[in-house]
Amino acid sequence: MAMPVRQSLRIGSYIMAQKLRRRQKFPLLVELEPLFACNLACVGCGKIQHPANILKQRMPVEQAVAAMEECGAPMVSIAGGEPLMHPEIDKMVNELVKRKKYVFLCTNALLVRKRLDRFDFKPSQYFSWVIHVDGLRERHDASVSQDGVFDEAVEAIKDLKRRGFRVNTNSTFFNTDTPQTIIDVLDFLNDEAEVDQMQISPAYAYEKAPDQEHFLGVEETRELFRKAFADGRRKRWRLNHSPLFLDFLEGKVDFECTAWAIPSYSLFGWQRPCYLMSDGYAKTYRELIEDTDWSKYGRGRDPRCANCMAHCGYEPTAVFATVGSLTQSLRAARGG
Repeated sequence: MAMPVRQSLRIGSYIMAQKLRRRQKFPLLVELEPLFACNLACVGCGKIQHPANILKQRMPVEQAVAAMEECGAPMVSIAGGEPLMHPEIDKMVNELVKRKKYVFLCTNALLVRKRLDRFDFKPSQYFSWVIHVDGLRERHDASVSQDGVFDEAVEAIKDLKRRGFRVNTNSTFFNTDTPQTIIDVLDFLNDEAEVDQMQISPAYAYEKAPDQEHFLGVEETRELFRKAFADGRRKRWRLNHSPLFLDFLEGKVDFECTAWAIPSYSLFGWQRPCYLMSDGYAKTYRELIEDTDWSKYGRGRDPRCANCMAHCGYEPTAVFATVGSLTQSLRAARGG
């Protein structure tokens, strides 16, 4: 199961409109980072290693909205850091929803129940929470280096669902995972927590991540997901991915990265070349597209890309391939 039908139609129409305008590069979704401060120190994260003066900064709502309007992307994932540490995160979400952007608000869930009533969030077809859950209790708490986080995430999911919100999850997998740990967490999220959709990805080897020993190689990734998806399991999970991206994870197809389709905008500007690698910043999305040498990046061209199979680089390629094929479009519509 991929995204909701209305959202799928909107994204499909957007892609076709860009093609008709002969735009070769355009954004599907922006990874928006309005702050880098976080209340956890996850072992695989390379996003929060900044000086204290940077960690104290918060992006103004107007700046975030202007970036989204400038690039024109129909979707935005608000990450960080921990977005609920931003005092105006509800205003940011509401302004983007007003503009009919599909907003995914990522959180580790520690502050959801503590701060939800302070904010003015409203259920909307354009707004989804995305709760970080890397595994069941022991696995997830080890990933975030703090006990009790899994249990709090589960309670937050229940609370948000009771209040009528769409709730998705985001799970990142490492070489310490097995097919069974993946099956266990996805079964739990799908059947017991009853989240709306689940996003999955193999971890990217951030240079600044505290743990450098447990990132997956390409063949390890393919074998892991091939076994986890065996016996038709992936078709019954409510995964927020195109069937072709899931094929890619299994090694059934191979793609090139489409980094420019899910760009990252942060306190520093538009990050080159992608959400995962930082080779400088551009002031505008147009500058990012026109002044970045995209031919330098990708497997076989940049060693940092060698083992990357992350959704932010390869899901857009899968989506474009799906939209460009009647067979794959029908397959996606049927749930894959």
